[in-house]
Amino acid sequence: MPTLDELGAWLPRLMHGLVFTVQITVGAFVLAVVLGLIVALLRLSPRRKLVYIPATIYVEVLRGTPLILQLFFAYFALPSAGLRLSPVVAAVIGLGLNTSAYLSEVFRGAILGVDKGQWEASEALAMTWVGMMRHTILPQAFRSAIPPTGNYAISLFKDSALASTVSVSELLFTGQVIGSETFKYMQVYLVIGLLYLALSYPTSRAVLRLERRLDLSTRTSGPRRPRRDHVAAKPVP
Repeated sequence: MPTLDELGAWLPRLMHGLVFTVQITVGAFVLAVVLGLIVALLRLSPRRKLVYIPATIYVEVLRGTPLILQLFFAYFALPSAGLRLSPVVAAVIGLGLNTSAYLSEVFRGAILGVDKGQWEASEALAMTWVGMMRHTILPQAFRSAIPPTGNYAISLFKDSALASTVSVSELLFTGQVIGSETFKYMQVYLVIGLLYLALSYPTSRAVLRLERRLDLSTRTSGPRRPRRDHVAAKPVP
């Protein structure tokens, strides 16, 4: 275990790296949600091949290649094409694009899982496709998509450690620097693990609590059965 003096010397630097980690996670998650929803909408109908096929290729390529390769491509390969990104921007884009491929499947499944009667009712009201999605389908789909989306957000927070491979001074990168200076890698990585756990565990519990609340409200929102004592007794012949 690290001593109090060591913690006092390490924590300010580690907390500075943790700020970078949170910023990268938030930026990448916002990008992933926006792109994931767009891709999900493009992949709703296989009959619209003009948009369905490119969106499917996007998903399969990002899910079928390693995340670290995508980060290297954004930071090391794009400058060869004249597009130079800062380490933080490259990390946000790489992590965001990768997560968007997975979230698109979550959103698409949630949208297609909306009861068919809701689609038919919207069409009967002569609602436009945009109006139907905005007022009827998406609000119900987001309800079932929130729990898995929260889990992906937690995974993204932990995956942000890969940003250290493109020279982002986030939490893990800062710990590596401290370890190379002090040669106390075990103590440094133990503190880093506790910092990750201090943020990820409460978040995972909050997601679980939200999931239970949504599940409970869904069960109680259905039609209520009549109580037995309110049911009229059958006449005895």
